Amino acid sequence: MSGWSPHQYLKFAGERTRPCHDLAERIAVADARQVIDLGCGPGNSTAVLRARWPHAQITGLDSSPEMIERARREWPDTDRQHWLTAGIAEWAAQADAQFDVVFSNAALQWVDDHARLYPDLFLHVAPGGAFAVQIPGNIDALPHRLMREVAASPAWSRFFPPGQPCEWHHHEIEFYYDILASTAARLDLWATEYLHILADVEAIVEWYRATGLRPFLEALETDAERERFMADYLAMLRPHFAPRPAGGVLFPFRRLFLIAYRK
Repeated sequence: MSGWSPHQYLKFAGERTRPCHDLAERIAVADARQVIDLGCGPGNSTAVLRARWPHAQITGLDSSPEMIERARREWPDTDRQHWLTAGIAEWAAQADAQFDVVFSNAALQWVDDHARLYPDLFLHVAPGGAFAVQIPGNIDALPHRLMREVAASPAWSRFFPPGQPCEWHHHEIEFYYDILASTAARLDLWATEYLHILADVEAIVEWYRATGLRPFLEALETDAERERFMADYLAMLRPHFAPRPAGGVLFPFRRLFLIAYRK
């Protein structure tokens, strides 16, 4: 298993893009000229930014060549749209460009050392601009706990030595306030729990197959092992996500939002 799958990620494009819309609409920067989308994936979040600031020059950055290839195929490079394959932390440490909006939707949870990363990214915000971030805020939610329980079970523990796999992470909202409040002109922070309506419990496995399950699946050697792991995970999920009488299952998903404005 190698590379991020744009096809798998976009199976739930509407649900994944909704928080991006919610974040972009709340950014109080009326006339952004330079915008960067960090962890742009297949370009769905970048399209939201293009609609929000239609006259801006927009850069989409992602570490996955597969994601950038899909984004570039959908929206080719122009004088107003540029795609860049790079890691977010490496870009933050090496680049010197500034942007009116430094934006990231559901990506920074995969990058280490938020105490250093967020201030480094804030340095790339031009005066009067904004650093806007959305990340999942549910690493200890039931679906994630069950992933770890499956991995620790007798059938699977030999594949996962102590400390493995290396999952994504987040801190609570107070942490992000503390690391940015002294340098930001103002901060806007909030959390939202979305209740997604999915077809069935199998859809929850498909959702996480593109994101949270990836570190577990990448630790396995064969497709057959991955299918068995997902089957065991599905069996663990079933008792907790019973179909509703009207059909479908309710899938809660908590997300954290932050907008830091530059003086």
